Amino acid sequence: MNNRPSIVAIAAMSADGKISDYSGAPARFPSPQDKAHLEHLIAQMDAVVFGANTLRAYGTSLPIGDRHLLQQRQAQHKPPQPIHFVCSRSGDIPREIPFFRQPIPRGLLTAAEHISQWQGFPGFDQILPLDPAGTWEQTFAQFQRQGIQQLALLGGGELIASFAAQGYLDELWLTVCPILLGGTTAPTPMGGQGFRQTAGLNLELVDYQAIASELFLHYRVRP
Repeated sequence: MNNRPSIVAIAAMSADGKISDYSGAPARFPSPQDKAHLEHLIAQMDAVVFGANTLRAYGTSLPIGDRHLLQQRQAQHKPPQPIHFVCSRSGDIPREIPFFRQPIPRGLLTAAEHISQWQGFPGFDQILPLDPAGTWEQTFAQFQRQGIQQLALLGGGELIASFAAQGYLDELWLTVCPILLGGTTAPTPMGGQGFRQTAGLNLELVDYQAIASELFLHYRVRP
């Protein structure tokens, strides 16, 4: 599709490919270096999107707090923070979580029939309907009208999979953390129905960096 944003997925996983343990508890194993790395990437974005399960697990998103990153955005004539969209087709999001008190612009992507339950709620600056068919073209058109050109997916695996399955994933930033979690039910960076080996997304390694025992990988999705 033309005129869609550039889309990058960002995830941290254990050495055996898990983004959480078998209980689904929020991941606490990434280091402070990974948090700084994530903040640096978010500072390059016009918007970020994450699923409702990710928001329920953590209760917050990650605002940009680094002074140099804020100055960099100001020099680029960008608002201090990108807009943080939570994607929830059901619209089932707790209203008491700290996310709604964070100093960030917030948006909701939800099914059209659930928009009315959130209208008038001061926690969201905007509410956009999701395409009932599950495609992202309608959302891209709405993003384009707002000038959103750089978009980050912050999880979970089902959200990232839905973009990947429709051919809308351009880059992947992956942090490999020095821990083994195991478990057949533990989630991975990309869920969904999956691909056969002959149809999987092929990645090109653009850059990598090792800090202490963590590995930071930057991939480009090959056409």
